[in-house]
Amino acid sequence: MTGARAKSPEAPGRAFPAGTKRRWGLLARRVQLLLDVGVLAAAFAAAYLLRFEFLLGPVERQLMLWQLPAVVLLQLLSQRVWGIYRFIWRYIGLSEIRAFIGAALTSFAVMIVCRFGLPRGATPDLRVSISVTLIDVGLAFAGTLGIRVLRRMLFESGERESEERAREHEKGNLKVLLVGAGKAGVLASREMQGGAMPHLDVKGFVDDDLEKLGSVVNGVRVLGTSAEIPRLAEELAIDEIIITVARASRSQIRRIVSLCEKTPAKVRIIPGFYEILGGKVDVKKIRNVEIEDLLGRESVKLDEHGLHEFLSGKTVMVTGAGGSIGSELVRQVVPFSPLCVLLVERSEYALFQIEQEARRAWPTLNFVPVLADVGDAARMREVFEEYRPELVIHAAAHKHVPLVESNPGEAVKNNVVGTLTTGELAGEFGAGAFILISTDKAVNPTSVMGATKRAAELVIQMLDQRFDTAFLAVRFGNVLGSTGSVVPTFREQIARGGPVTVTHPEMRRYFMTIPEAAQLVLQAGSMGAGGEIFILDMGQPVKVVDIARDMIHLSGLTPGEDIEIVFTGLRPGEKLFEELGTSADDVDRTRHEKVFVGKIPQLPSATVIAAVSRMAAVVRDGDGKAVRAELQKLIPEAILSDEARAADGRRQRKSSRLRVVPTG
Repeated sequence: MTGARAKSPEAPGRAFPAGTKRRWGLLARRVQLLLDVGVLAAAFAAAYLLRFEFLLGPVERQLMLWQLPAVVLLQLLSQRVWGIYRFIWRYIGLSEIRAFIGAALTSFAVMIVCRFGLPRGATPDLRVSISVTLIDVGLAFAGTLGIRVLRRMLFESGERESEERAREHEKGNLKVLLVGAGKAGVLASREMQGGAMPHLDVKGFVDDDLEKLGSVVNGVRVLGTSAEIPRLAEELAIDEIIITVARASRSQIRRIVSLCEKTPAKVRIIPGFYEILGGKVDVKKIRNVEIEDLLGRESVKLDEHGLHEFLSGKTVMVTGAGGSIGSELVRQVVPFSPLCVLLVERSEYALFQIEQEARRAWPTLNFVPVLADVGDAARMREVFEEYRPELVIHAAAHKHVPLVESNPGEAVKNNVVGTLTTGELAGEFGAGAFILISTDKAVNPTSVMGATKRAAELVIQMLDQRFDTAFLAVRFGNVLGSTGSVVPTFREQIARGGPVTVTHPEMRRYFMTIPEAAQLVLQAGSMGAGGEIFILDMGQPVKVVDIARDMIHLSGLTPGEDIEIVFTGLRPGEKLFEELGTSADDVDRTRHEKVFVGKIPQLPSATVIAAVSRMAAVVRDGDGKAVRAELQKLIPEAILSDEARAADGRRQRKSSRLRVVPTG
């Protein structure tokens, strides 16, 4: 006879047949019931012994033997009524204690009623004394709850031992050192040790709080300070170093990363507190340290009340809504409850992307995708007539310096004529404010892109004199991760195995994160009365070659060995360093510490209108040299000819000081 033999219940790792499972389940329940009976009987006997100080006479022994079966039966029924026998012992918890308290009070009440309700002198005498009742109820239900808690403790102990054995046998365990033994670090270590990421073996903490040194936090010892990371990583053969300081400043992160770079370990970081949900660190979200962690600055403190007044209940138009800056502006506008957000974008794919993201994230808000070119006056007039936006944030622009240098006519059409067209419509249809996104490249511009943005600033200052709408501009420098910026370019080059190309070893740039830039644009807009050019505090400029080196290190590679850095020379229109203000500017503080206002001299309206008209005419003729000439006439400080750029390059290389907006 062939066939599978009946599987033994004791056979490890094998499934029980259904009938066997039922039999084992019934047996387990009977054993549990017998344990309860034993505990309840022992509790009643102990109550009598305690009441009579362990000196039971014949009368007391007889009473105890009469009363014990009745009391135990009563208590079993009470526990059944309160659903205690539906609980799984190994999962007993605080939420189940209420049932035990209810069962105890029920049996106590019945015993008290019997004490005073049953006749005296009856045989058998079931009237339990009040003192015995009190002692018995306390012991009985503490005992029945206690054996369940003991069962859970044994179960969890077995589970932990199984997990430890599994981890010991698991190949490729990663030895981890945690930097920061604060709240976030403790939560992270608890999650790791709780099985969320069993391949991580936490070897210890480092923390710069000297009072924590040598202490044990959540079962993990604080081994030293951050300065000892290289030594500890070598001694413990650490595979990963995870930064678990949720409120670490950028300078702290940079210092820790520089120490980690002295080890072969990979450095990673937990999310910030704003990303930690439900009081727990989701260790699956632990990520690699990015260049934004090193270059980004502290979070922006916004005047939220002022921004609510500025944005709440209004129809907001964002042009260039599919771009890196425009899309972030959309994300930052939404929390302030606008009535409607018009997403104006001429790239169909980019518009589709931001519309889909917006509808997924904020399904209750009204988003209107508008496929349009800001330079198309007829199409934009249709949009303004239909929706009448109360706030226009103008982010549409051509911004890539080398591409714009080769296509100056397109830059004028988009950056200058598009700004004039959209701005005039905003004024004509009574928008409350119009915010132009400008750039530090508009200061003493050496590129067509910078010159067209400076021309756009002059346009909005001119429009502010013609309309009641408050026209203003906001200048800032490079934005980390924006389209065409060095960070995504360097990432692609590193992914391809190099080389990483940098134009010049002394090239410096101001950097801020996309969210920070967008938030400060809105903050500046809420403060503008009209005609101002706001300048954002960009902090200190950073050498581009240092960014390249940091990104190579963060990729686990060595600059010059694994990835080469190649200097290619300045491209047409590029500066060694950018400026945020000029000597002619009157830079004043505002009520926000990171926003300055530049009282930049304005040109007569007639001059600006005539210059833009001439530019539009030469653009139609397709004469690039004529376009540059017209830009030079409007902006005398611009350096657009090859000879002037060469001279300016020599000036910058000789300069030992950078001109920056004061931050003190």
